[in-house]
Amino acid sequence: MINIYVYGLDQFLVGDLSKEVTKNLAELMEVSEDDINFVAPNDMIFHKGVEQTSWRVIIEVKLPDAYTKIQNKIRDLLIHYVSQVAVHVEITFVYYFASEHYLQINQKYPLYLDEEEDMEEDIYSEEMKEGEGEDEIYTGDIFEGVLDNEDDPSKRGH
Repeated sequence: MINIYVYGLDQFLVGDLSKEVTKNLAELMEVSEDDINFVAPNDMIFHKGVEQTSWRVIIEVKLPDAYTKIQNKIRDLLIHYVSQVAVHVEITFVYYFASEHYLQINQKYPLYLDEEEDMEEDIYSEEMKEGEGEDEIYTGDIFEGVLDNEDDPSKRGH
């Protein structure tokens, strides 16, 4: 699994970046597109108190150590795309042993959603749906009788 964390870039731009880069990156790394994730933390970059977001983008690429041989090609590909939406790009590669990575997949569901799918109906079980629609909105006067009681001290709540 290759996880690419992009700090200091608008989350929607990271989504667009993921759409543009994933196929080329998968071909370069000789992996399935399903092995690549982009992560867009909700963050900003500061230097000496001045916001640097989209001016300076910091990327961490977390991947198995087998890819050290093509690190420069991965770097060049990412810089090519990211430099179209940011001024300065910093990339750090964080390698791990493949044996240190774990992924649990629920076989009932696809690994990823795509733009076409609406998984809401599939994800919620019937047990979760029980009781749906039973909550009703009160449309009455919640202050009914409150003003009437102000005139009569014996009916006040104190």
